[in-house]
Amino acid sequence: MGNTGTASLTINELREFASFSACEQRYIKRSLDIGLGRQDAFKLWARDAAEVASIRSQYVAYQELKNLRGAAPEETGFDGLDDFIGKLVRVTGFDLAQDRITSFSAYRFLYERLLGAAVRPWLPSAFCAAAALPQIKPDRRKKLLHSISEAAATAPGWSTREPCFFPEWIEKEAA
Repeated sequence: MGNTGTASLTINELREFASFSACEQRYIKRSLDIGLGRQDAFKLWARDAAEVASIRSQYVAYQELKNLRGAAPEETGFDGLDDFIGKLVRVTGFDLAQDRITSFSAYRFLYERLLGAAVRPWLPSAFCAAAALPQIKPDRRKKLLHSISEAAATAPGWSTREPCFFPEWIEKEAA
């Protein structure tokens, strides 16, 4: 019975990923390669000089992920909040400013995989804070903030189950 539940959750994750735009899917896979150290993103993802520069910047921004993993503060207190949420908003702001993540659900999907299930309670506030930064263009800011549902913003609890599906690059011949 346990395998049936896991398979069902994995299928839901696959469906959610399939609902994202091709641009979001590509950026999520690239970000996971960079953030989890899976592949050389320059060789795999860079199509031109602008993407080389973007990937280089992303490697630098994602250095903060090491400090964020496993460092989520307790939900009941404020100790360590400023350091954690400040770093999370900065990295989130970087990703949102790339104009490739267009919704809270795509952002949540990516960050659950980059940082693990324990970060879920912090994602709505980090997303809203980063989306409201002046570095994000006003029309984009509006779209991003409208993409988070009331249910996601006010959830009374979050699953502690780790994600199962981690999308990655597949060579056309292998597909």
